Amino acid sequence: MLDTVPPNDVNADVNPEDIAPDDVEMSLFDHLEELRQRIFYSLLAVLAGVIGCFVIVNKIVALLEVPAKGAKFLQLAPGEYFFVSLKVAGYSGLLLASPVILYHLVRFVLPGLTRREQKLVAPIVFGSTILFGAGLVFAYVLLIPAALNFFISYGGDVVEQLWSIDRYFEFVLLLLFSTGLAFQIPVVQALLAAVGIISSEKMLAGWRYVVLGAVVLGAVLTPSTDPVTQSLLAGAVGLLYFGGILLVKLMGK
Repeated sequence: MLDTVPPNDVNADVNPEDIAPDDVEMSLFDHLEELRQRIFYSLLAVLAGVIGCFVIVNKIVALLEVPAKGAKFLQLAPGEYFFVSLKVAGYSGLLLASPVILYHLVRFVLPGLTRREQKLVAPIVFGSTILFGAGLVFAYVLLIPAALNFFISYGGDVVEQLWSIDRYFEFVLLLLFSTGLAFQIPVVQALLAAVGIISSEKMLAGWRYVVLGAVVLGAVLTPSTDPVTQSLLAGAVGLLYFGGILLVKLMGK
């Protein structure tokens, strides 16, 4: 008589944490259709956010002009402020719609993740959101005023500070969003450690390269060339990296 294997023992050696509990067989067409719908809803959220921000764009512009005390803004070409308003509304609307975009992204990838991976989703999304917001606050409160004070004070007794409204907002928006992205370093470290690519010991062993990289990153991400802004961002990147090492240690990696 042939021995038969009980059905319950087929996956006896499989760790339940490595199983995707919500995995449902879907055709390629079904996946593409779901992706299309989620992209559509995300774009609707972005459009609604942009329109809403455009309605109050003057208040947003006034808020972003606060760090530039001592400077006057000029419109150097017809329609320049209109296009600046569109740019500011676009960035602000994208920022407002980011929770909706994250929701649909998570809902799309979640069914294919294992239980172990699903447990990481909420902390990663929450931590990434908090850090991005902290980066925006850090740039608005410290980086932008430091850079602008440097430029205003340098040659302030020789030239009058009359700035192009378009160039100013290119500077401010780029610095805000680049700093927000730089603040994602601990999230990247936690992800790399979670999948076993690198440990906290290896991260700590390469601290010299990190310090050099932080200086280079501070010089690349800051649209200004003043040493104060670059030093502030480089210092923040270094602190975030070592904070990420502490986080990875707490994870037991």
